[in-house]
Parts: sequence; structure tokens; C-alpha cells
Amino acid sequence: MYAQILGTGSYLPAKRVSNDDLAKRIDTSDEWITTRTGIKARHLAADNEKTSDLAVQAALKALEDAEIPAQEIDLIIVATATPDMQFPATATIVQNKLGIEGCPAFDVQAVCAGFMYAITTANAYIRSGMAKKALVIGADIFSRILDWNDRATCVLFGDGAGAVVLGASEEAGIIHSKLHANGAHLDLLKVPAQMSEGAVCGSPFVTMDGQGVFKFAVKQLAAVADEVITEAGYSADQIDWLVPHQANKRIIESTAKHLGLSMNKVILTVAEHANTSAASIPLALDAGIRDGRIRRGQMLLLEGIGGGFAWGAVLMKY
Repeated sequence: MYAQILGTGSYLPAKRVSNDDLAKRIDTSDEWITTRTGIKARHLAADNEKTSDLAVQAALKALEDAEIPAQEIDLIIVATATPDMQFPATATIVQNKLGIEGCPAFDVQAVCAGFMYAITTANAYIRSGMAKKALVIGADIFSRILDWNDRATCVLFGDGAGAVVLGASEEAGIIHSKLHANGAHLDLLKVPAQMSEGAVCGSPFVTMDGQGVFKFAVKQLAAVADEVITEAGYSADQIDWLVPHQANKRIIESTAKHLGLSMNKVILTVAEHANTSAASIPLALDAGIRDGRIRRGQMLLLEGIGGGFAWGAVLMKY
């Protein structure tokens, strides 16, 4: 039994902010941002939008694409680093908003690798028979944990949500996955704040060692790609599409080059989306499917890395 994608969906907030827009408020430029990251714009959530709202919109589109009612879902996993509240899990809030009752619903926190962890967990549920139809969502509102005076971080991120519906199938779907983490590198990328006695203790903003993150990401994404492909008994030339975490165009180009893949085989959305954390991979996946590039039967390699550090890859047939 395999976990196969039945439908995909995505949601981007209406407010689009270009590099030129940012240059009006901080010391930066379109040329500076584009050269270093490949980012041209990002979408920011409205004041009244919560992570669960973004997640629900993406979920509704995925359910529509799968042509199944929400009530058939028997597992909900939301990958997010920006939950609606301390608790309960954002997944339970999404569950309620979708009118689903009774099934397991929980969050996964692996930051930008969150969707890799969530879809791998859903795959395990389906392969074991514990679930038949799973809703897996990546959703984040990073704009609320950014210091908008820090040009090293605030230009990199955007808000959004992406979702997939997975269903049990005898036809090949998720073939193999690999997950890793190494907490020794937590200082490279973190938001160290926590709540204590009604106050925020520590910085509530993203702090990042850009060069350290870049070097670590390039190395580990290449390694995990090799690992998942080799262990599954495949070769890189059998990959039809690389669907990577959309953090930085140069990191993505490095991974593609390592695998011997042309950039024509890479789904690239970072220019318009920026880094949407756990949402970036399902957003890119949905974009590739809806514009007709990704077709049924093709082999996909999904991979992502995030603070922690946590990283992973999934090899699958669409």
C-alpha cells in the first residue's frame, strides 16, 4: 500500500510586497536582494489573517482538486512554526473550521523542513493502515516574527500555505523518504523567545547566520538527495522534477547541479513567494501541477531544510 497524492492546493495572501517596496522602508535594493537570493517579491498576511486561515484556504483547494468531501479525511497534520496560539494545535483549529470531527489532528514543528516531516508522518500512517485519507498542510506567517529593520532577514521571507491530500493506493506514490536533524547547529537559525509569566522572554525575531546556513544547507541537501534516491534503488537521471524548499535560488541551483539536473527540471517559485517556510514545498508542488508541468506518473524529488537543523527528502511518483 502506498500514499498517493489525490489533490493539491495553495493560498497566498492578497498583499504583494516587491523588493522596490521594501527599499522604500529599509536600506536595500531590488538588485541587492535579487542577486543574493533570487527573490523579487513576497506576500504578507493581512492583520486579521491567522495561520489557520491560510491553511484552511489551501486545504479547501486541495480537497476540491481531490474531489473528496472534507468528512472523508481521517488524519490532519499541519506543519508550522507560527501557530495561531501556544495551544491547542493549529491542526485542531483547521479541523474545526473544515467541519471535520474525531480524526487525529496535530502540528509538526520542523520550521522550513516541516512539510517533509509532516508528509513522511502521514505516509507512515497510511502505509500502516492507520489512515486512509490524510490532509497535510504547510502554513506559516513569518512576517510576524521578522525584525523589519534587519535587512539580512526581513527580505527573505513571505507568508502562505500549501496542502496535499494523500490517499491509500496500490499504485506507487511515496516511494521512500529520509529525515534528519542535528540540534548542535541551533544557533545558525532561531527565534529564541518563549513565554514566561505573561511576558516574552528572549528575542521574538528571526536571527540567522546567513553564511553558516547557506553552507550547511548546500551540503546536507545534496547528501540527503543522494541518500533517498540511492536507498530507493533509483538514479538521479530518473527524476522528472525537483521540488525544493524555496529559500534561496543559489542553494537550489547547487542542489540541481549536484544531481546533474537542468534548472528546466526544477520547480522554482522563490522569485514571487520568497521563503514561506513550511509552506514553500507544497506551494511549489501545487504551482507545478496546476500549470501542467508536473504530470501523473512522473517522478518527483521533494526536499527541504530548516532551523534546528532539520532536513529531509521524499522520492515519489505523482
